[in-house]
Amino acid sequence: MKQIPKKICVVITARPSYSRIKSALTAIKNHPKLELQLVISGSALLGRYGNAVEYIEKDGFTVSEKVFMVLEGENPTSMAKTTGLGVMELANVFYKLEPDAVVTIADRFETIATSIAASYQNIPLVHIQGGEVTGNIDEKVRHANTKLADLHLVASEEAKERVIKMGENPAMVFNTGCPSIDLADEVLNNPKLNFNPIEKYGGVGENIDFKNGYLVVMQHPVTTEYDSARKDVETTLKAIYELDIPTFWFWPNVDAGSDGTSGGIRSFRERMKPKNIHFFKNMEPQDFLSLLVNSKCLIGNSSVGIRECSYLGVPTVNIGTRQNRRQRGTNVVDVSYDKQEIKEAVLARISSVDIIKQNIYGTGNSGEKIAETLANTNLSFHKTIVY
Repeated sequence: MKQIPKKICVVITARPSYSRIKSALTAIKNHPKLELQLVISGSALLGRYGNAVEYIEKDGFTVSEKVFMVLEGENPTSMAKTTGLGVMELANVFYKLEPDAVVTIADRFETIATSIAASYQNIPLVHIQGGEVTGNIDEKVRHANTKLADLHLVASEEAKERVIKMGENPAMVFNTGCPSIDLADEVLNNPKLNFNPIEKYGGVGENIDFKNGYLVVMQHPVTTEYDSARKDVETTLKAIYELDIPTFWFWPNVDAGSDGTSGGIRSFRERMKPKNIHFFKNMEPQDFLSLLVNSKCLIGNSSVGIRECSYLGVPTVNIGTRQNRRQRGTNVVDVSYDKQEIKEAVLARISSVDIIKQNIYGTGNSGEKIAETLANTNLSFHKTIVY
């Protein structure tokens, strides 16, 4: 008798989550024992945050459901309400789709909605990238997802140990690595920048000459420090402006403080009209990684500096507390929000010769590992703490 494929429902809630899961989506879609159900929600549906759903559909994935759940405000209250709305809407989606398992990704604030909606309906919950340490509300959300989840697909040995210490059954914790490293590995095999970012993606700002080298900036607000988001981004803007090196700057995620970050960028752009900075909302994951691997340095507080850039060997200046205590490679140097400190760190990083590639978060086959684990693990929605 032919085995009925397991229906695996993956929920993507934001732009960065797509690169964190893309190779696994492909592996699940192609696995004979699995059926992919794809739900797109949150800021992944919003144009001002890059409309990631367009890239997802362009890559050939069929979207089962779209869930609009982001409330305006970009403050802690709107984050809480967005999450609550997400629980209500996703509960209906899971009731309709009847998945055999639901996958939630990493630590963004709204991912807890996926976990609650699945767990409360006795649907086995799979958590990707649990067990890591970071700053702001993500720290709480990631570990809350872990405690709601039944199967844990972590990205490093350190993360695996931490999840087990949280009382999870070791037999249900697998180090599969991070799917974003799969994309980074593809880029390393063909690292040439074979497109013009401005011609392909438009964006706003000067038509900078990047042929002789450029920087990349990706800075998000810190949800526990959202009041200082505008001041923080202005500090980084001033540092990059004074360095006068061609720079591609990416829009922030939707979080408490995003208004401050985006408002600071707009105001600075209008006042100073920087000749060396071009701004983008989003890029296809492989294009973004190609841009990174050919850059002089990544600056900001994105986890891409910790994860993908360690594998790619891209120098990174990490600013502030957002990635606090996260396991990192030798490519990263940490600084505070001080203009001179940022400038000096960038100049030191781009002249450094001791940066090596490291595979802390996987070796390039995470998507296949995730699909195989989902196909061959007996999924259950019942568990108890093991100590």
